[in-house]
Amino acid sequence: MSEQADLNPKIAVLHYHGAEESEEQVELLGSAVHIHHIGCDGDLDKMAAQIEAQDGQVAAIALTGVAKTLRLGKARVAHPAAAPLFEVAQQTPVVDGAGVRAAMERWAVRLAAEAQPGIWSRKQVLMAPGLNHEGLAMALSQYTETVRYADPIVYFALPPVPGVGSAETLPRVAEPTLNQLRAYPFRRLFPKAGESVRPRSPKLFEWADILAGNVAGIRRYGPAQLKRKVVVTESVTEEDVADLRERGVSAIVTTMPPLDQELAHLGAAVFEAILVALRPDTTAALTENTYLNLMAQMEWKPGIKLLQPEEAGINKFAFVIHPLSPRFIYTHPKFRWARFFPDRLVERVAAHLPPMYGSRITGIESPTTGQKIEGYLLYIGGTPRELMRRDPAFVYRRLIRASRMAERFGARLMGLGAFTSVVGDAGITVAQKADIAITSGNSLTVAATLETAKQAVVKMGNSLDDAHQGKVMVIGATGSIGSVCSRLLAQAVPNIVLVAPRPEKLIALKQTIESETPNAQVTLSTTADDYVGDCDLIVTTTTALNTRIIDITKCKPGAVICDIARPPDITEEEAALRPDVLVIESGEILLPGKPDYGMDIGLPPGVAYACLAETALLALDGRFEDYTLGRNIEIERVKEIYRLYKKHGLELSGIRSHDHFLTDEDLAKKRALADELRNDPAKLADVQRQAAAALPVKGGRSKAKRGGNGRTTTILASAGAAVLAGVAALFFWRKK
Repeated sequence: MSEQADLNPKIAVLHYHGAEESEEQVELLGSAVHIHHIGCDGDLDKMAAQIEAQDGQVAAIALTGVAKTLRLGKARVAHPAAAPLFEVAQQTPVVDGAGVRAAMERWAVRLAAEAQPGIWSRKQVLMAPGLNHEGLAMALSQYTETVRYADPIVYFALPPVPGVGSAETLPRVAEPTLNQLRAYPFRRLFPKAGESVRPRSPKLFEWADILAGNVAGIRRYGPAQLKRKVVVTESVTEEDVADLRERGVSAIVTTMPPLDQELAHLGAAVFEAILVALRPDTTAALTENTYLNLMAQMEWKPGIKLLQPEEAGINKFAFVIHPLSPRFIYTHPKFRWARFFPDRLVERVAAHLPPMYGSRITGIESPTTGQKIEGYLLYIGGTPRELMRRDPAFVYRRLIRASRMAERFGARLMGLGAFTSVVGDAGITVAQKADIAITSGNSLTVAATLETAKQAVVKMGNSLDDAHQGKVMVIGATGSIGSVCSRLLAQAVPNIVLVAPRPEKLIALKQTIESETPNAQVTLSTTADDYVGDCDLIVTTTTALNTRIIDITKCKPGAVICDIARPPDITEEEAALRPDVLVIESGEILLPGKPDYGMDIGLPPGVAYACLAETALLALDGRFEDYTLGRNIEIERVKEIYRLYKKHGLELSGIRSHDHFLTDEDLAKKRALADELRNDPAKLADVQRQAAAALPVKGGRSKAKRGGNGRTTTILASAGAAVLAGVAALFFWRKK
């Protein structure tokens, strides 16, 4: 017959590194377990003597700081100095944590991922060390492809050159490594915290996002600064927590049960001894199966403690941007040298570059809820021309890779900026492939555009409320933004002109509008020229390049052109020909708090493009879900995002025209000139005639471009292509 376990068992814990003696009691599985801690002063003989003294007096004996078997990857090697320790006791089981460590580590990683979504995703993991933490390494590798081992650096002081410590080389080097480590004393295999006599290279520690392994080893061999790192270990002391907080560590995760404390303070060896003592059948074999059946009865969560108060509770997002022209590439500090090469060559090479980190966005806080958010700007290198001329899969691959980079930074939502939101299926494929939420930002773009346009029309003295006089035009009406703008504008201004190149789509949109708004007067056209002179408001949402979409010289006095295309459809040179016409950009948003974008995004401090603002707004509201995707933007989504816009205190930043904010004085001058031309048809005709004569050729080549002929440019391109590509490749190889 089997013997029943004591309801209140006692265990002894022999600490190889400890010196003091203490006692405590913990609760697990409904039983109280009394623990007697005994220090052995780093003396194996003393540890053996204590095992002999405790044999038969306690239900189990746990040995900390020593290991019977050394494990690395799938390799196993017995440690000769430990074997005699496990032969001393004749009655009481002696354990070192190996029976439960791997299973608990794997379980804890999963539970932590459920409690803190994204905590492991795509992170760069450093096993520090990987020795006897094969379960932890295996569990983390389910969430990331990047795991390295600090064992060669920690134990052999090797430099972190390529290949050293890589997961790919582990199967070949694990057994030879263990054969060397089996000769090491335990004070070197499982060292105490403190300064190392021989400092180790900090590069791998700096490279990593997650440091997993023994907290004492991390403290001993890690650098003084560990900002934004997450430390994963079995258990910690108050001293460990204080030291890691001072080094800048963001969070600690412990893989053993916290036992009613915030973080686990008892390691795997102690936990295994507790399970041994709590076995219903004291004759049951000490196998993983026995432990698993006991662990399955537990309801627990791994300890997770955020160490930096300013980082606690911050929702994170990412946003993808790209250069609108080669000149934006040249302004990047790392690519200023590229201006010495032909523009077209630079464009083509830049399109192939992998996504890059741009900057961190901080300081955004909702005045309503107090929620703080943090964002990351990520670059891809393609200009609009390159993004539009290539197969969508080319862009998808870079956006999916950017989403993985965003995951690594802890973002749970990524916004697609400018042309990345219109390529292919407008974000649907990226959302399907990415593990985080995706939005194009177009819902708030629509809402902000219409709100800005309304204000601008009023300031220019027009009245769109009068259905018999007000008329609006939407160019690119069948596009994702254009169609929903058309449907919403038709509800406010029933007299509307829809312009797009494909008649069948125009007809379908007209039918939709008329079913939603029966009193709407919808006019269709494949070109804007026939109706542009009658419209008070013109919204242009095209993605055409080097093509004149609208002839500004034909506009009526005081007309407002809301140009949300990027690059813009109306150039500053064209707008100057009709100073009575107001050309504005889509509504830019003033984000709440004190936003700092970490770089110049072409807007005043605190101001964001609407697509970026939508991504930030969803993060503020904790809406980590695919939001605006595809070419059919839902009107209800536009209305919902506008409600969130009001809820979290976002505001329009003002009316902008070609990167400049317009003052009330600027608008008053335009309105006065418009009123004058409205009342003087002859002067209006003269202004239109002069403007038409001065209208520049759209898409024409500049004769003075770079001062050379075609043959010289071709030679430069041929000579420079290899150099440019080589330098770019070298830069990114070094960065990686």
